[in-house]
Amino acid sequence: MTWLITGGAGYIGGHVVRQLIDAGERVALIDDFSTGDRTRLPAGVAVVEGSTLDRAALDRAIREHEVEGILHFAAKKQVGESVEQPFLYYRENITGLQTVLEAAADGGVKRFLFSSSAAVYGMPDVDLVTEDTPCHPMNPYGETKLAGEWLVAAAGRTYGMSTVSLRYFNVAGAQSPELSDTGVLNLVPMVFERLTAGRAPRIFGDDYPTADGTCVRDFIHVSDTASAHIAAARRMRTDKAGETSLVLNIGRGEGVSVKEMLDVIGRVTGYDATGEVAPRRPGDPARVVASADLIHKELGWSARYGVEEMVASAWDGWCSRHPGARR
Repeated sequence: MTWLITGGAGYIGGHVVRQLIDAGERVALIDDFSTGDRTRLPAGVAVVEGSTLDRAALDRAIREHEVEGILHFAAKKQVGESVEQPFLYYRENITGLQTVLEAAADGGVKRFLFSSSAAVYGMPDVDLVTEDTPCHPMNPYGETKLAGEWLVAAAGRTYGMSTVSLRYFNVAGAQSPELSDTGVLNLVPMVFERLTAGRAPRIFGDDYPTADGTCVRDFIHVSDTASAHIAAARRMRTDKAGETSLVLNIGRGEGVSVKEMLDVIGRVTGYDATGEVAPRRPGDPARVVASADLIHKELGWSARYGVEEMVASAWDGWCSRHPGARR
């Protein structure tokens, strides 16, 4: 069978494409390259250039490559931007998803994996976030991910598709330098950018009810994130069409504070990563850490890599794109 990857030139999508090919799977991808990076793509991979809003391109990709399963990554993902441009986020993330699902249903595709987010939970007041923790997204980005899960599940029930929605926590690292994150939207690359510019990293609040006063998050290596998708794809291929309907967290189940992450970054990079304290950002919960029990039970998956490996691999990628950064 062939897997179609939407947004396959993106940070996480690119890792999944690479791992699927390494596992001997047939892969095609569709990407409009608005944020995707062509250098992430393996030589010879089949590419259809187009948007998820382009029904003709989707139909062509499904037909020409005899697609039997879709892994959907293409989406807008900046929280602040989603607050400023909610129409853009609902169009790209919901209408785009609907268009992909309609093409999948009409094309007889029976397996569909949706890239979701821990943003669906909002500010959960629990030690470990399970899949049953109530969802109260706090911004349009999180809203579109939760609504996307509902839409995927509804399509699965109606059209006999096996479906899996995977909720990512804080993804970091790189499997290889050319696959590294080119954006500066998450904590690790944000710290790298400030350190290599000669500025102290910022800590947004040090008065949270945590051990050291800074926010605690569950960081997951992008290679582990990708391997969870491989496990989900195998589950959907093994089960009968329409038999699988899962919503699963991807995390390590271990919390790391911002100060602890800065300590690791300092050790790995050789820079003084002592942070300067800035005011809290509105909406930042004190602690968000995943329970990874259900994904282990359902898919036999668990994370392999620790925080130091995440940071070291991310630093290799950063230095490959910013010559002179390494000390």
